[in-house]
Amino acid sequence: MSLALAGTTFAADNGAETMVLKGGSMGDVAFNHKKHQDTLKEDCNACHKLFAKEAGSIEKAIAAGTLKKKAVMKECIDCHKATKAKGAVAGPTSCKECHKKK
Repeated sequence: MSLALAGTTFAADNGAETMVLKGGSMGDVAFNHKKHQDTLKEDCNACHKLFAKEAGSIEKAIAAGTLKKKAVMKECIDCHKATKAKGAVAGPTSCKECHKKK
């Protein structure tokens, strides 16, 4: 599964408001970056402990061998499950809820 970022910028230091994560044969993942920032109170390290805060950083880290292909997906699912376990509204945890084939 190869991941890449694309989106529209909403503030110089905050990255794109929305992104598309390339999800390989399962299909792309539409990622609402701003919603995650708002939810996490801009605790960027919740996700960015895995990869740099720059466009294309996931794909670059995978290519360099410093990030396993499904590490980001696992981090998302684990966070969503932990959030749900606390009784809060959480993001999806199944493949088809995130990955969309064209």
